[in-house]
Amino acid sequence: MSSLNSPQLMHSASKRSGYSLLWVIVALALGGFGIGTTEFVAMGLIQEIAQGVGVTVPVAGHMISAYALGVVVGAPVIAIMCARVPRKGLLLALMLFFTVGNAATAFAPDFNSLVISRFIAGLPHGAYFGVAALVAATLAGPARRAQAVAHVMLGLTIATVIGVPFATWLGQHLGWRSGFMFAAAIGALTILAISVTLPKIAIATNASIQTELAGLKNRQMWLTLGIAAIGFGGLFSVYTFVSPLLTHYTQVSIRYVPVALAVWGLGMVSGGLVGGWLADRGMKKALYSIVFSMIAAFTIAPFMMQNFYSALIALFLMGATGMALGPALQTRLMDVAGQAQTLAASLNHSAFNIANAQGAWLGSMVISAGYGWLAPIWVGVGLSIGGLVMLMISLKLDKQPLDKQ
Repeated sequence: MSSLNSPQLMHSASKRSGYSLLWVIVALALGGFGIGTTEFVAMGLIQEIAQGVGVTVPVAGHMISAYALGVVVGAPVIAIMCARVPRKGLLLALMLFFTVGNAATAFAPDFNSLVISRFIAGLPHGAYFGVAALVAATLAGPARRAQAVAHVMLGLTIATVIGVPFATWLGQHLGWRSGFMFAAAIGALTILAISVTLPKIAIATNASIQTELAGLKNRQMWLTLGIAAIGFGGLFSVYTFVSPLLTHYTQVSIRYVPVALAVWGLGMVSGGLVGGWLADRGMKKALYSIVFSMIAAFTIAPFMMQNFYSALIALFLMGATGMALGPALQTRLMDVAGQAQTLAASLNHSAFNIANAQGAWLGSMVISAGYGWLAPIWVGVGLSIGGLVMLMISLKLDKQPLDKQ
């Protein structure tokens, strides 16, 4: 079976079928670029948004939690209810929903409307990434599926290098609403790209609402999701407050915040690619290596934040080690999910955004409690250790070997 899915034969098959795997991944990654831009630009513009709608920075953090909650709710509901919907049509519908949701955010008249619009904009997020990852893995074949998933996720990480800094710059110069209009424009472009590049993909014969619901009984699926829900939290406890951390603690001008966000994004791009490469060569070793690296990066970061240049190194390391976990966990879910592949793949992004919500919330709590701007980094240390504990439990209970012997 693996020979039938080798990269060379998949490439030949793609030519015969009238599509290019490369351009399919580019189109899917473009959607990830738009989603990553809208998710993270809210953090880069949190001070401008807070001022624009008349709330404090910690309160403005609730809009980030609202978006994450939308992802958490939308991913399983869409995955289950749309189990028999053709993949191409589903991806197009999700991106249309995304585009409209971000336009609503751009025109939100007050903070309450902003929070509601962010919740709505988050609903298609998890399902889009889940379906896109499955499409990429299917077309790439088993030998390179983790790298294919990483390449789709590359859209999200490139957003942190280019999309978020650019949208942040737009927001600082043209008003914060322009950042979300930029994300909406990327969504419209993605609709066109998917329409042109993606082939029709047959629905699995066993795909059904009942099959997806059966995945809810899968213990290993929930344990793997738990690693993401806890372990990723540190990434967002820090990223949410990068702007005020740099301006109030490191004492740099706010105009350097886009530079710092770009450096963080470069770390995420590097980490995502390395994480996919490691996962294709041995899942167990990859997961342990990544999580221990996360703990180390967050532990040394507080001692590097007084100087802008050392702070940039710390931000790069936290972004890289955090994002490396993404493709590895997405691929492990494919191994443990059984027939509930769409549900598992989508729930990975629900877990990712539970981490987003709790990271932003815990970061807001420790800052509001007076522990200082470094406190969210120490929250990241604790959450990374929590992810390690969940990983150890999951692998201990796993009856099937994760590494190829």
